Amino acid sequence: MKPEASEAVRALADRFGLGTDAAARLERLLGLLTADPRAPTAILDPGEAVDRHLADSLVALELPAVRKARTIADLGSGAGLPGLPLAIALPGARAFLVESSRRKCAFLERASAEVGVDNAEVVCTRAEAWPEGRERCDVVTARALARLPVLVEYAAPLLRVGGSLVAWKGARAAGEEADGAAAARRLGMGAPEAVPVRPFPAARDLHLYTVRKEAPTPPGFPRRPGAAAKRPLRAA
Repeated sequence: MKPEASEAVRALADRFGLGTDAAARLERLLGLLTADPRAPTAILDPGEAVDRHLADSLVALELPAVRKARTIADLGSGAGLPGLPLAIALPGARAFLVESSRRKCAFLERASAEVGVDNAEVVCTRAEAWPEGRERCDVVTARALARLPVLVEYAAPLLRVGGSLVAWKGARAAGEEADGAAAARRLGMGAPEAVPVRPFPAARDLHLYTVRKEAPTPPGFPRRPGAAAKRPLRAA
C-alpha cells in the first residue's frame, strides 16, 4: 500500500471520528479491493479507491439515521460497498450484505473474514427472496443498484416502521423523484428527501436519498423477484 493511500485512509477515519482499529480495517479492505483479482470492482488505484469506494460509502455517516442504526441491509452489495465500510465504522451494528451473485458472495465472505468484520453477514439471495429480513432493519442501503422507485419497493418490506432507505444517487432527476415519491406513497413510506453530499473534494452532484418508513408494508409486497424492476411503481 502506498504511504499516501494509507495517510488518506487515516484522514478519512479522523473525519468521521473512527478509531485506529477501524482505520486499520479500512486499510486492509482497501488493499483487498485494489489487489485481489477476484474483487468485483474496476478501480485498482488505491488513491482513487479511497475516494470512490471508502469515502463515498462512509459519507452516509453524516446522516443521523445511519449513525444510530443497529441493523443495516446493504442491497446489491457487490464488492461490499457501502456495507463493509459501514460495518467497520459501526461495530455495534449488524450489517447484512445482500447479494444474488454467488461469485460476488464468495468475495464478500472472503473479504469479511480477511478484514475481520465480524458484524457482517453475507445473504446470498435477492432482496425480494429474503423473508428472514422482513421488518428487521433500521436502515437499508443501496448504491448503484436501481432507480429510486425500485429501491423503495425493495427496501420497504425489510424496514421496521421508523427505519429508512438510504440510496446513493448522482444529480437530481425530477422524473425519478416523482416515481420514487409515488412508490413511497403506495408502500407506506414518506416522501424521498435528497441530501447533497461531498464525500471527497472532486465529487460533484452527489446525493443521498432518504425515505422513511411510516406505516406497515401493505399486502402483496414484496412482489415476486424481478417484478419491481420489470414493472416499477410510477407516478403516472
